Amino acid sequence: MCFTASGRLLAKDDLMNMSKQKEYKVEIRNRRASFDYEFLETYVAGISLVSTEIKSIRMGKASLVDSFCYFVGNELFVKGMNVAQYFWGSWGQHEPTRDRKLLLTKRELRHLRQAVKEKGLTIVATKLFINENGLAKLVIALARGKKIYDKRATIKEKDLRRELDRGE
Repeated sequence: MCFTASGRLLAKDDLMNMSKQKEYKVEIRNRRASFDYEFLETYVAGISLVSTEIKSIRMGKASLVDSFCYFVGNELFVKGMNVAQYFWGSWGQHEPTRDRKLLLTKRELRHLRQAVKEKGLTIVATKLFINENGLAKLVIALARGKKIYDKRATIKEKDLRRELDRGE
């Protein structure tokens, strides 16, 4: 038997609806990447995870700072993504900073490989989230590094926007 906080007995249907409503609102951003890079194209990629990594990500214990993507053969990997060890895990813990394989279509991989061969372009991780099916997804972007004057312009635009918001 299950009761609510007010003492009311819950029906079986109520319990089933509560379990369906359980959602993971995890969204981890790489704020530094948008400051350092100009995004040209974005892609949503699946991530190949092992053991307790998904549990740590669902708890929000991941960081995308200094993460980037690189090719090994025909596969794309993300390097520098830190997923903290799961607190309740035992002997089957994962390595926090290991390289993780990204899951994209062959067409997308081919396009990214050709673009990265161009001088000045790289692939950076911008956002990690859990989709409606409970799967971890990583948003990656084909990016070009910003020059110092571009960064100054970005800061100036943010300041102007902030002042306009305060003024209204």
